[in-house]
Amino acid sequence: MSQNDGLDGASRAAILLMSLGEQDAAEVLKHMGPREVQKIGTAMSTLSNVSRAKVSRVLESFHHEIGDQTALGIGNDDYLRSVLVQALGEDKAGGIMDRILSGQGSRGLDQLKWMDARAIAEIVRLEHPQIIAIVLSHLDSDQAAEVLAHLPERTRSDIILRIATLDSVQPAAIKELDQVLERQFSGNASIKTSTVGGLKSAAEILNYMDSSVESAIIESVTEADADTAQRIQDLMFVFDNLAELDDRSMQTLLREVSSETLVVALKGAEEALRERVFGNISKRAAEMLRDDLEAKGPVRLSEVEAAQKEILAIARRMSDAGEISLGGKGGEQYL
Repeated sequence: MSQNDGLDGASRAAILLMSLGEQDAAEVLKHMGPREVQKIGTAMSTLSNVSRAKVSRVLESFHHEIGDQTALGIGNDDYLRSVLVQALGEDKAGGIMDRILSGQGSRGLDQLKWMDARAIAEIVRLEHPQIIAIVLSHLDSDQAAEVLAHLPERTRSDIILRIATLDSVQPAAIKELDQVLERQFSGNASIKTSTVGGLKSAAEILNYMDSSVESAIIESVTEADADTAQRIQDLMFVFDNLAELDDRSMQTLLREVSSETLVVALKGAEEALRERVFGNISKRAAEMLRDDLEAKGPVRLSEVEAAQKEILAIARRMSDAGEISLGGKGGEQYL
């Protein structure tokens, strides 16, 4: 949307949703994460005196027409409560409204998902790394990464390693986690034993970390458990993630991959990656590659995976040498 209306993203989204009507707004909110809902909800509750021109600019950026309406003449708090109930249900909506309108947070582990990363870090900072690992495993990966970034550097690799090796949370750990939350929220959270963490969770959290921080954590994890570190790295960047490479990196990588290996690997690739490959070679080479893919016929899954692993190994080697950038986390730049 336009950035020249004096509004931040949350306020513009709030104006749009409040113009849609309760049911449509609720349907949109269902597809948002906890923090996005909280940000937009806060913006809804504080909007006032929205001019016709400002509303029109916001709606035009979404390619909608507003007609003759000139204001959002509704009760913001009542509207917000109704929308949240329809989107999230009475219980969760009530907790969110408390936090948005009066700053009173709900109790329990789920409430952490609605908190600022820095605040969560302060809550768990002095707890045992195993407890921190359980907490971060329950959060969205990007939020967990933010929390991890606010924790002491010396504890980060230990926490990631514990997340990677988590499976079923034992009752003793749950009891300790209950105690942590009770001290912070003065309540009794009802939390059941569940499957959390694991290698994928650790990999997804690291995917959202700053590259330098991520590298330091992986190095420390490798020193403690090289096999686990490698398995985390394998999950952090899979073959189809190569579609995120910038054009220069893609072209550099393709020059190091044999045509036969590339054909086999692409047999199991998503269409987005295929198109990125076709777009980074000459037109003639792209036509020949398409012909080779069609003529190749069925290929065993094991062969496809082996070819993809070979290309990933080349990509990681070239990345370590500084020859390419394995992007997707903010876009590293060449200097």
